[in-house]
Amino acid sequence: MAKPIDFYFDFSSPYGYLASTQIDDLAKRHKRDVAWHPFLLGAAFKVTGQKPLVEQPLRGAYHAHDFMRSARLLGVPFRLPEKFPFFGLAASRAFYWLGGGDKAKQLAKSVFHAAFGEARDVTPIPAVAALARDLGVEGLEQGIELPETKEKLRVVTDQAIAEGIFGSPFFVVDGEAFWGHDRLAQVDRWLATGGW
Repeated sequence: MAKPIDFYFDFSSPYGYLASTQIDDLAKRHKRDVAWHPFLLGAAFKVTGQKPLVEQPLRGAYHAHDFMRSARLLGVPFRLPEKFPFFGLAASRAFYWLGGGDKAKQLAKSVFHAAFGEARDVTPIPAVAALARDLGVEGLEQGIELPETKEKLRVVTDQAIAEGIFGSPFFVVDGEAFWGHDRLAQVDRWLATGGW
């Protein structure tokens, strides 16, 4: 069976949000699964020397506009939250506490939609826990504080950086890396043709 597509993202990434609305359907067309991997982009920024797009001279205003334009093209609701960029620590830990499977993906999609579809603050633990309860998940507040949950996120983040993951979204298809939601067309073509 073909390996899943690895999808790395930070919950504070608008482009990660846009990619999250597309990647599963794209993979399904090619009979692939998607392994979702939230990680802490700030840790990668410490290595690359980058900072959030909206904080960069000249690029910030462009990307603020491009978030909206790209969302309109995809037919995806988009509102930049007042608190942006934000720290997606609670949501990332929640994902790994849930084990990274279907329920974790559902929560990830709910967090992304709340943050960028509705401009809600998803940084507090109670906000993420409320989204989890909507999915029938209880006990998140305690689960994300478990040492093993914290360690899992740290390990995934460190491994991602060690493997060259430096942005969000980032896709790895059979060892081939693609950075950015605007590379999804290339991911689609790569899967269709086996590469070039």
